[in-house]
Amino acid sequence: QVQLVESGGGLVQAGGSLRLSCVASGSFFGLNDMGWYRQTPGKEREVVALISSADGTVYLESVKGRFTISRDNATGTMSLQMDSLKPEDTAVYYCYADVLLTFSTRSIIWGQGTQVTVSS
Repeated sequence: QVQLVESGGGLVQAGGSLRLSCVASGSFFGLNDMGWYRQTPGKEREVVALISSADGTVYLESVKGRFTISRDNATGTMSLQMDSLKPEDTAVYYCYADVLLTFSTRSIIWGQGTQVTVSS
């Protein structure tokens, strides 16, 4: 069974930095697109950043220039470096991966979520 394990959330003051990590564990053939989403109470989950298997990236407009997504295909790890954090970045952050379970079978896997709280 493939799992995504997240780490790195916490409490930080506005203007500070945090780094989130997501590690894929279990047996799988490969990883396609990966990304980070976030959700606050009463709102829908929104995409924060996406990264393709070829390292192409897409960012939510409000985090451009502040957040950087990266991945290491050799280790199945993805990170989100968050700088210049703002109170409005407060949310539960989820990693996701489009996983190749076999050569011809895919599945979308989500992490358990990690809380990021930015105080003003």
